[in-house]
This record gives sequence, C-alpha cells and structure tokens, in this order.
Amino acid sequence: MPNLHLFSSPGNDDIRYILEASRLYLEGKPDATVAYLPLASLYVERWQSATEDSFKSLARLETINTDTMNLSKMEDIIRRASLVYIPGGNTFLLNHRLQISRLMLFLRKKVQAGLPVVAFSAGAILCGPNILTSKDMNTLGTSSFEGMNVTPFNFSPHYPLDNYGQAIKDEWLSDYHFFHDNPIVMMSDGAYVKVDGKKTTLVRGEAWVWRKDQEKERLEEGKLITL
Repeated sequence: MPNLHLFSSPGNDDIRYILEASRLYLEGKPDATVAYLPLASLYVERWQSATEDSFKSLARLETINTDTMNLSKMEDIIRRASLVYIPGGNTFLLNHRLQISRLMLFLRKKVQAGLPVVAFSAGAILCGPNILTSKDMNTLGTSSFEGMNVTPFNFSPHYPLDNYGQAIKDEWLSDYHFFHDNPIVMMSDGAYVKVDGKKTTLVRGEAWVWRKDQEKERLEEGKLITL
C-alpha cells in the first residue's frame, strides 16, 4: 500500500520537512540509502552537495540519472533504498524522464508495494493519476501526462493564501474538472499531506480539496481527506 509524505515546499530555506519525514525510515539503520530522483531539474548539480550534506547523518544518497544510467542500475538503486526522495522542478520534465527511461513502471510497482516516498512540489504532483494540475511550462513538448497513479487525488502545490491569488488559481484549476472527475488537493507552502494506503490526511498546514461539481473545502489537520 502506498506510503507517501507529500509537501508543497521542502522547508524554510532548507529541506527540514523532507528530513523530518524521512527520519522514521532511516534513523538507526547503518546501511540506509535514499534513492534521490532530482529528475525535474536541468541543474541537478546546484543542489547535489547541499542535499548530500543534509542527509549525511541519516543515510547515503544514491542519485538516479536517467540520462546516464541504464534501467537495470536505476532499478537496483530503488530496490535497495529505504525510501525515495523526489524534489521539485518541472513536472513535465520529471515525468518525461521517468517515462522514456522506462523507470516509471518499476517505481510505481515498488511504491504500490509500500516503498516510502517523500516528495515536494513536482514530486507530489507526480504521485497523482496525472500531472495536468502542474503550472509548469511543458517546454520539452512531452505528450505523456500520466502520473505515478498511487493516489486518486491530483495535487496543486504552492496554493496562494490570499483571496485574490486563490481566485486566479481556482479559475485555472476549474478547467481540469471539465475533463476529469477526481478531486484536487491544493496545498499551500508549509502543508504536509500523508497517504497511508487508502487513508489521506492533512498532517499540518493549510490545504483545500476540490471535488468536481462541489465547492472547495478547507481541510482540517488530522482529518481524513475523502473522495
């Protein structure tokens, strides 16, 4: 069953939310490894050292590069990992790289079987049925929009807190429900949503769920999010 820890933002000028969620699966395990999938970024090297330093007291980071690694090598990293960490960036690029490398099928299988995922922004969007609630530019022109599909909810991170910003975002998101029936979870920065099997909960922060043909609902911390 899926075990997802999803964030809109990774922390406050750092990745403290990511580390907090990861600690449960890494602490006290001398051989713990993290499968790091920074595939949403064209500039992975900018964050590599800082990410390694952040995790160094907890686990060893094994970075997956779909451009240079073969499928067998990437699958081996995920197979040995205690968890998968998927950061933000361009959601279309992230999905494209997973699809063309053929890693998506194996990743989905392992996550469905319970491999923990800690992700933010583009990484959170990827977990839904599709990535069509991403506001990123499809600059590479991919025609593949299927997500990892390990939760029935779509996600929209960086949801504004002010009324004007929400009105603009809501108008844009309303087009999604013209073509698709599943709910959207809109997460403001600082929000943390946990998926434990079929149970989806807002752990903290401010978030809303928008079901088709209904008014959006502000979520309460600790309360299950229903379809």
